[in-house]
Amino acid sequence: MKKTITIFGGTGDLTFRKLLPAMYNMHVTGGEGAGYDIVIIGRRNYTSGEYRQIARDWVKQFSRLPFTEEKYKDFSEKIEYYRMDFSDPAAYEGLENYYKERGLSEHIFYFAVAPRFFSTIAEGLDGIHEAGKGKVILEKPFGEDLESAKELSRRLEEIFAPDRIYRIDHYLGKEMVRNMQIIRFTNPVFANNWNRDAVSCIQISAMEDVGVENRAGYYDTSGAMKDMVQNHLLQILSIVAMERPASFKGEDLHEEQLKVLKALRPASGETIRDMLVLGQYEGYREEKGVKPDSATETYAALRLFVDNERWQDVPFYIRTGKKLGRREMEVAVIFRQTEEYGENNVLLIKIQPMEGVYFQFNIKRPGESEEVIQTKMDFCQSCVVENRINTPEAYERLLGACMRGERSWFSQWDQIEAGWRYVSGMKRIYQEENLPIVTYAQGTSGPEAADQMLNTMGHSWFGQDD
Repeated sequence: MKKTITIFGGTGDLTFRKLLPAMYNMHVTGGEGAGYDIVIIGRRNYTSGEYRQIARDWVKQFSRLPFTEEKYKDFSEKIEYYRMDFSDPAAYEGLENYYKERGLSEHIFYFAVAPRFFSTIAEGLDGIHEAGKGKVILEKPFGEDLESAKELSRRLEEIFAPDRIYRIDHYLGKEMVRNMQIIRFTNPVFANNWNRDAVSCIQISAMEDVGVENRAGYYDTSGAMKDMVQNHLLQILSIVAMERPASFKGEDLHEEQLKVLKALRPASGETIRDMLVLGQYEGYREEKGVKPDSATETYAALRLFVDNERWQDVPFYIRTGKKLGRREMEVAVIFRQTEEYGENNVLLIKIQPMEGVYFQFNIKRPGESEEVIQTKMDFCQSCVVENRINTPEAYERLLGACMRGERSWFSQWDQIEAGWRYVSGMKRIYQEENLPIVTYAQGTSGPEAADQMLNTMGHSWFGQDD
């Protein structure tokens, strides 16, 4: 019996840019993926040899490890291309025969396709002998909305056992997201001050310098709230704000994250103006594939509160958007001032593109002056070549975790449902109150209304240019 990972959507960007380079790295390092054959499902009329040649250039460009023809040849021999229309239920009988002929029986199925195809593929696999004993990895977003997500979850759990469903959020596999727990819990200087008495606010920023590019068909029916807030940023918020779990494995971790999501203060018609700003960059409606009258938000800023003893009345600010002039993702913990003349201490966890930790604190200016000035400590993890080469990419980590059956860093259904419910509720109230989708200029930091949302509480976005 051979271990196999089957990738539906094998001719898409996700497969070429992320999955195959990750599998190549795992093959070179002898990781879990080295023992898996790879079946690529696609509609295009390729032979396996043609597909391997096409994939070569992508792997060479996006692999974190040095590329050699010898290593790629050895890796590519594991790749087989199977042409089928995965939206056709009748095509799965042929796929089952293909598996039987090659003795492929221990399966991981990766749905690297749009969410609207998840149910179709799951139904097709339901007819394949013993497919339900395999594992399935789902890309975000999970479902089109809350109701479709609930129905999809119900049907998937009829085909695959709940503990065999892996809902992937690649942000949870990033080095500094995983490092946040270590920074917080193993350093008393932070652990003892990670609360409402010491923290003024927490900011989570996910800025993009690009627009919708070739994703307009998906993005125009999704928007920033579904694409980033519901899927990624609420998960990061739950990691930042959670109580220390009994262990950092599986259900203990999920339980504490879920408690945070359930403690989020609900929006109302009276509070929504102070909690949410939605924007759209100038020129978005002229993008190819975007509706000319589109009201889809390309920017979202939120002010949230976690109503529990640790965080009562501490604002958590989230912002994300496209065409913002820079690409960065970071978490800033802004500590309270202890003296009127002192600046805030700031702990900045840099997630991408640069990885590292920055800490800003106060000292006396050297010499006779009593002036208080700021000094900064900046650890750039990704500046060290050895770190970049030896640190697995997010997809390597998560693929390896799935292969081992480690579920700690995958989103669970109850977390996803809580996120869907919260984000859907906010957007519904925003629309009911007839609040605008604010236009913002490309290359800026977003709408001024988002800045004003912080200003009303005496805050400003950390690092934002004046």
